[in-house]
Amino acid sequence: MRLLLAFLVSLSALPALACGPDSDCVVGDRTYRLYVPEAAPQPMPVLLFAHGYRGSAAAEMRNKALLKMADDMGIAIVAMKSAEEDWALAHTPQAPERPDAMEYDYVDAVLADVAGRVKVDADRIVMSGFSAGGMMTWTMACGMADRFRGFVPMSGTFWAPVPETCDAPPRNLVHIHGTEDTTVPLNGRAIGATRQGEVERALAIYAQRGGFSRKGDVDGPDGMTCRQATNADSRILDFCTFKGGHGFSVARLRYGIEQVLAAPPP
Repeated sequence: MRLLLAFLVSLSALPALACGPDSDCVVGDRTYRLYVPEAAPQPMPVLLFAHGYRGSAAAEMRNKALLKMADDMGIAIVAMKSAEEDWALAHTPQAPERPDAMEYDYVDAVLADVAGRVKVDADRIVMSGFSAGGMMTWTMACGMADRFRGFVPMSGTFWAPVPETCDAPPRNLVHIHGTEDTTVPLNGRAIGATRQGEVERALAIYAQRGGFSRKGDVDGPDGMTCRQATNADSRILDFCTFKGGHGFSVARLRYGIEQVLAAPPP
């Protein structure tokens, strides 16, 4: 009996079960995956990444170019996982009458869990996502911006209607999108009983709220042209387009992250 009690006490003293790029980190009834470069600084910057429709955290962690980017930049990658095949956002085709997103508690739990596993630089947390993950990213930029340095939504914005107001003040944001995208067109498209929002509408509302004004255009990697804007707090609002369809590029993602991290902290 004493041996059993000693064994149970020793178990309670152990740290949380290990997880990583090949195994799930558990938060409540949800999961995520974590990749930490060997040469990551202490504390380290972190990228939260949201997959596209019917995607998975496991699939993101199989992207060798993404992991190489993490190694080169010294940034940890947190690959989040939707509860179902899509993120629980407002006005999705699966729930067109849903007025608000239901993912804030999950993101908050992931951030807390990651901070318990690695030493996180709280001023250098960036969120990004592709397609439906870009919609997830815009949603967090609107409702949870105070937890992040900035956002890099790729090929996705809100489901219509685009919110007229947001709970949190604007941070840095770099939106990336193909001009010939037919899956998530810049002007959106109808899907079932709902519709994708217009990218320019989302950017205009964000610009108005944050007091952003046009700065100029610059060329980015992988064929991008970026329309830049800034505000009195030196925060950035960039709109980067490339001639192409619904495609993901690690080079474009890296550019967006670097722009966000180069901007002044909150």
